[in-house]
Amino acid sequence: MASPSRVGDARWRGALAVLEEMRREPGVTRAVVAQRLGLSSGSATEITARLRDLALLSEAPAAASGRGRPTTVLGPHPDGPLVIAVDLRQEDWRCAVASLDGRPEIVEAGVHSGRGPEQVIGPIAEAVRRVHTRHGRRVRAVGVAVAATVQHGRVVQAATLGWDAVDLGALASGARLPLLIGNDATLAGVAEAREGAAAGAATALHVMIEVGVGGTLVVDGRPVSGATGAGGEFGHLPLGEPGLRCPCGATGCWDLAVDGRAIARHLGEPPPDDPRTYALAAIARTSADAATAAAVGRTAGSFGGGLAGLINALDPDVVTLGGLAQPLRAAATPEFEAALTGGLMRFRRADPPRVVAALLGQDGALHGAALTALDHVLTEAGMNAWTAALRP
Repeated sequence: MASPSRVGDARWRGALAVLEEMRREPGVTRAVVAQRLGLSSGSATEITARLRDLALLSEAPAAASGRGRPTTVLGPHPDGPLVIAVDLRQEDWRCAVASLDGRPEIVEAGVHSGRGPEQVIGPIAEAVRRVHTRHGRRVRAVGVAVAATVQHGRVVQAATLGWDAVDLGALASGARLPLLIGNDATLAGVAEAREGAAAGAATALHVMIEVGVGGTLVVDGRPVSGATGAGGEFGHLPLGEPGLRCPCGATGCWDLAVDGRAIARHLGEPPPDDPRTYALAAIARTSADAATAAAVGRTAGSFGGGLAGLINALDPDVVTLGGLAQPLRAAATPEFEAALTGGLMRFRRADPPRVVAALLGQDGALHGAALTALDHVLTEAGMNAWTAALRP
């Protein structure tokens, strides 16, 4: 599914449509793009030549396929625009570079040395500066996926890191680049809807478990994120134990019922410092330990029941499971399926939406951060800025 471009300049309209097709299907031929966009062969040739001259697109001969004029395969220009994508997670971070095809290549990564904002943000900002220095004016924006509540493009609470409002502006201030910040689960859902397991679905629900649970509803390629951008905080629906207080400040949050903290609680163990690693270890030993299997089963049941509620409320075509959601489901399938089916409204049970594993796995948020940054670049303003940057 192509991303929505806001283009008002006729000079760029056809060119951006061609670039969107290249993003949607890497390796697509010029002939196929012309057919999809209703362009004549001459128009397609003229547009791609202009994009090539602007270092936005490259062309290589396509494999011969019978009669007709030879065509070319379209790809990002080797000297074309780049974006930096950052995935800021509870325990670690990754920094990647993506060209116009939206495929991030991880170039730096690290583990947080502490929980304070300066300890977390400082090393990432240094990495962004190094990447920007390496690629210079080719870098056009920075996209950040963060395990936090994001409102109006700013982090207002990161419960798992123990933060309230935190300014991430330092991640791009040294490079003086546009900074696009989004919740990690939301951006992973956007990536799954555009180029992952939900590609082609009009309405896709993405649910991701890491430390807690989050996600988004994506309609026609856009996340439904509410009035201020803070929507999709599924983990803070009151679907958990009523008297249990969440680090977010509320009680009864679903977050505490579906991750490693829930498994530990069911086993009578203290909350783990790293709930994600703890959950993975518990899932791995379910076949050998009955108590752990029972704890994982209870947790999977809490997940399945809550997911049924989301399906009832949001009516998606397809549900994609990211992070630990799919391993948890697979480790206790009977408990998950019983809770999911039991929680669905009766009319849905005969034909429920597909529930499938996310295709992009642990890289979903990173892909989403790159796509969001590219959405900013592939606009009339972004293209005008790029052509200005090319001038001596």
